[in-house]
Amino acid sequence: MRIAISFMTMAFVCLTGMSFAQRGPKPPKVLYPEFAFDSLTAREQLKRGKGTIQGIAFTKEKNSFGVKPLLAEKIYATNTKIILFPVTPYFDAWYQMRRKKEGKRTYVYMSDEAYRFRLETRTDSYGNFTFTEMKPGRYFLQAIVGWSTTHGQNVYSGSGYNGYGRTDYYTRSYYNVSHSDRIEEFVEVKESGEVVKVKLH
Repeated sequence: MRIAISFMTMAFVCLTGMSFAQRGPKPPKVLYPEFAFDSLTAREQLKRGKGTIQGIAFTKEKNSFGVKPLLAEKIYATNTKIILFPVTPYFDAWYQMRRKKEGKRTYVYMSDEAYRFRLETRTDSYGNFTFTEMKPGRYFLQAIVGWSTTHGQNVYSGSGYNGYGRTDYYTRSYYNVSHSDRIEEFVEVKESGEVVKVKLH
């Protein structure tokens, strides 16, 4: 009898375990481009040239419809890392794949080798940044801008009684909400020595 009960218990645990596993959230799906990365092409494009890319990075807070209003106040990317990638055939494959398949539970990554071929700089207090010694070619700029907003709410703090009955008291409480926005832009240096200005937003 004991053997039968143990067997049935084990079977129940296994079945319920499968049920819980099926009900749980699915792990995110990670995709990579099925395209061979050519390090020689990327290395050649990142060699030193005579061009300059000057930019300013900023974003705007979205409204309730998920749109950034044109007249909304700019949020400048202060002391923020700016990443530059050379636009190679592999990069094009990654970008197109990300546009088509990236979602809430799906991420499209480039290979570790491809990610190593990049340049980085940082913005100043007003979102300005510069990449110098750039060769003619197409490049992709990316940054993650973080900021916070302050909100207030009335919090119940107690009650009191007087000749008119009960009175509830509230105090104003404030809290911060963190936000982040991925901003990206393509830029092209068309000729040697050119100074290209770009708004990254």
